[in-house]
Amino acid sequence: MTGPRLARLLLLVGLLLLIVYVARNTYWQEELLPLPPKGAAATNPTYAAQKFTEALGGRVVKDLTFTPPGAGEVLVLTDWNWNLSATRRQIMQRWVESGGRLVVDRSVVSGSDDFEQWSGIGHLETKRRSAQERRKDEEQADEEDEPEELPQLGGLTPRKCNTLKEEGTGASFSTYSVCDLDNTRRLTSTRRVEWALRDDNGIQVLRVKRGSGSITAINGWPFRFRQFFEGDHGLLFVTATQFHRGDVVHFLSEQEYASLLKLTWLYGAPVVSLALLLIALALWRGSVRFGPLAAPEQSARRSLAEQIRGTGHFAVRFGGGQALHAAAVRALGEAARRRVRGYESLSSEDRSAAVARLSGFEPDKLAAAINFTGARRSHELRGVIALLEAARRRILAASTNTPPLNDRQGSRHGN
Repeated sequence: MTGPRLARLLLLVGLLLLIVYVARNTYWQEELLPLPPKGAAATNPTYAAQKFTEALGGRVVKDLTFTPPGAGEVLVLTDWNWNLSATRRQIMQRWVESGGRLVVDRSVVSGSDDFEQWSGIGHLETKRRSAQERRKDEEQADEEDEPEELPQLGGLTPRKCNTLKEEGTGASFSTYSVCDLDNTRRLTSTRRVEWALRDDNGIQVLRVKRGSGSITAINGWPFRFRQFFEGDHGLLFVTATQFHRGDVVHFLSEQEYASLLKLTWLYGAPVVSLALLLIALALWRGSVRFGPLAAPEQSARRSLAEQIRGTGHFAVRFGGGQALHAAAVRALGEAARRRVRGYESLSSEDRSAAVARLSGFEPDKLAAAINFTGARRSHELRGVIALLEAARRRILAASTNTPPLNDRQGSRHGN
């Protein structure tokens, strides 16, 4: 057997031996892996606790900003800066003292001296340690403040859980298995403890009365993300909140906060509405209009009668009607000249008498209408002009049937 053929044979035998080895040392087994959380379950730290509350018959309220719950309701407070606002802190204290049930985790207990002074709940180290050990424990505690990514997005990982014994009034369960506790510290209280859970290191969960309400503090973070499914955290939640069917449970965390626009509307809705209204009015006033402010007037020419009436109204309004009166007298004189010879040479009285004789009107009224000068009221002026115009029309109507009179005849009739 030649060298190349022998090499190919050895390679084939080695490949077959490898396949046999892999086949004998490989087996198939089905394993269920939890899917990563989606939607609110991936972003809401207390999502599991909220669904658990609804399953027990409670009503869940997810708050983004603090508003006082109703009297006797429950508020679960996580990752909360107690010292941020004195006004907010005082409102919450009054709510608890009026009958509210407040549940806080380690982030509130260990982060505020004001909370310790008001509630009487504080924390102490479990044993005396060196400065290096304390720094190491503090760094470890700081790392544990934020939930690990793996429990949020993947399956549950084994955690160290403590067995806590129950003590206090109304105790119904002897032991609780609670994970994610701060084993370097224990809780203390200057007030009378109503209910507590302790382990070998000291008290890890306790409740005190404050006014008509209560404050329950937990030295850990057992209600966040999938840690809620570990140990006896569901049982601890029911006991810590003093839950009863039909209770209203509020969940509030500063890890979730409202947007700037939502906060602006929440605290300044009247001002925002008024500002938007003023802006809308300003834009409307300064915008380009689709048409004129008023309908355009018709461009058709007016009739002769309308023109005459318009001219008369103008003459009456400006100048007191003197020009209109003078025009009426001139028109009457022109009509009288056609009927009376030598009309221009007659005196004013003879002219008035001649016009009265030709028109048939009373000489006194006609003379007063002809010889009057000065301003008149509008209704008086209308009467004078109407009299002069009527006399003129009668003279013109009579001129077609009667020969003209001479000045002597006019004088005799005038006398």
